[in-house]
Amino acid sequence: METTTAPTILLLILATASWAADQPPRAERASQPGVLNMEFLYERAPFPSCHASTIAETKDGLAVAWFGGTKEGHADVGIWLSRKSANGPWSEPAEVANGVQSPEKRHPCWNPVLFQPKAPADAPLLLFYKVGPNPSTWWGLLMSSRDGGKTWSAPQRLPEGFCGPIKNKPVQLEDGNLLCPTSSEHAGWRVHFERTPDLGKSWSKTDPINDGKQIGAIQPSLLFHPGGKLQALGRSQQSRIWEARSDDQGKTWGAMTLTALPNPNSGTDAVTLADGRHVLVYNHTAKGRTPLNVAVSGDGKAWQAAAVLEDEPGEYSYPAVIQTRDGLVHITYTWRRQRIRHVVLDPAKLALKDMAGGDWPR
Repeated sequence: METTTAPTILLLILATASWAADQPPRAERASQPGVLNMEFLYERAPFPSCHASTIAETKDGLAVAWFGGTKEGHADVGIWLSRKSANGPWSEPAEVANGVQSPEKRHPCWNPVLFQPKAPADAPLLLFYKVGPNPSTWWGLLMSSRDGGKTWSAPQRLPEGFCGPIKNKPVQLEDGNLLCPTSSEHAGWRVHFERTPDLGKSWSKTDPINDGKQIGAIQPSLLFHPGGKLQALGRSQQSRIWEARSDDQGKTWGAMTLTALPNPNSGTDAVTLADGRHVLVYNHTAKGRTPLNVAVSGDGKAWQAAAVLEDEPGEYSYPAVIQTRDGLVHITYTWRRQRIRHVVLDPAKLALKDMAGGDWPR
């Protein structure tokens, strides 16, 4: 009978610990109503770190983009993309944009945003992203694809002072305009909205809707309400999700206020469903980036707990959420800065629970 040496035992312990660290979280192991699938887009990639994913439904399936490189803010960070047809696997990550300025200079890329306009019928898939040394000095660019993300046009820089959607997807209004939720960080954290009537050829924007002092706010999402009204909500420096409302399709906005929902100064995303309800994906905590939660609301004010996507130690952050033509909800997010995770929900099957005072039920 062979004996196991001390070095071998140590190696087995280390291997087991490494395996355990990469296992799915408790929230995934437990069956949650309405959670149909959880998967990684890839297991290995040419970059060690990733963040800020975005998802869109194309004519051929799904497309997801994110930024990846050595680490956030490093010059080698580019925009990567993966595609998935109806019944196929995710394609291997491919870099579709970078921040090369010259043979001697390269800047990092930031916060891609994919969007598939519904009109006109032949509208291309749009990819907005930022390039620059940091969020205070970056600038916006736009690329388009007419084959679902397989090939892309050359990047076009947006007009001076415009960045396009800063983290979360735009919405297309009844008149065809794209309303882009955006923000700036160079003079306090302030939110404004940019508008393009022609898919990025011409632009206008509102003034900031907050002063960046009483509430420091960035990275809005947009929700639709009856009567053409809109609601914006997003990330703040005040440990709460902020909100504001517009009665005129985003031209002017009411006062920004803080909701009862916590926010650890981390990105959120939200979408209005075809049935009129709203889905919000966020970290239900005032500190750290775990857990990652899904909530549902009928009016954008009272939110109900719907699912816990992650609850283990680590960073699970920067979600993106859409509803596809089949009625399902798709979410992507950063998993420990190592991979991008994709989740599919059936909103009709979620088990909703009331949150007393904004507290997640235990």
